[in-house]
Amino acid sequence: MPASDNLGHKILSFFIKEESLSGKSAPAETSAGPVPSAPPPTGAVDAKFAEHFATVLAKNNLPGPDYFEFREALRSLSALGLGEDQQYQAAWASFKALGGAPDVAQLMGTANQYLAILGKDREAFGQSVEAAIAERVGGLQREQQQLQADSEALTRQLAEIQQKLASNQARLAAIGGEVAEQSGRLNQNRQNYEATYGYFTGQIRDDLAKITRYLK
Repeated sequence: MPASDNLGHKILSFFIKEESLSGKSAPAETSAGPVPSAPPPTGAVDAKFAEHFATVLAKNNLPGPDYFEFREALRSLSALGLGEDQQYQAAWASFKALGGAPDVAQLMGTANQYLAILGKDREAFGQSVEAAIAERVGGLQREQQQLQADSEALTRQLAEIQQKLASNQARLAAIGGEVAEQSGRLNQNRQNYEATYGYFTGQIRDDLAKITRYLK
């Protein structure tokens, strides 16, 4: 297949319907019949990844007619109402007429080469995802652990503060009673002092008055 700027888009059209590319995800082309595959993982065919795969395949396009020309011929027959076996047989005849390899094994060989190319890309993508997970998710997990440790420390500090507050409140209540008791006791002492002082000084003044009166 000759290289061109539109090769990736052309390859994309072999697998994805043109009108499906406007959305965020696109359904796989199945008009040529079901494609044998492993059970698909949870997810959807995404337009950006479909374009990525088409670009990868375009960059690694093998020289001469190969699986892509066969796929193009197969797609062109999809609207003719032929049975699946007739579509593949007619596509095979068209492919050979274009100068493709006359041996089916060679056709399958090119298809398997493209599978290998996509497999390598998948492996590289998986490694990049794992690296991103290790960096981003790992960083978030470390932050999570640090926050949990900080929260536990703050919880312990809060418990200590609450215990200290309770102790202070209890002491404040006790001090209030002690203040009243001490104040009452000191005031009583002062009153007793004043009373005793008055008693003593009264006696002395009384004696002075009597001395003045009786001894002069």
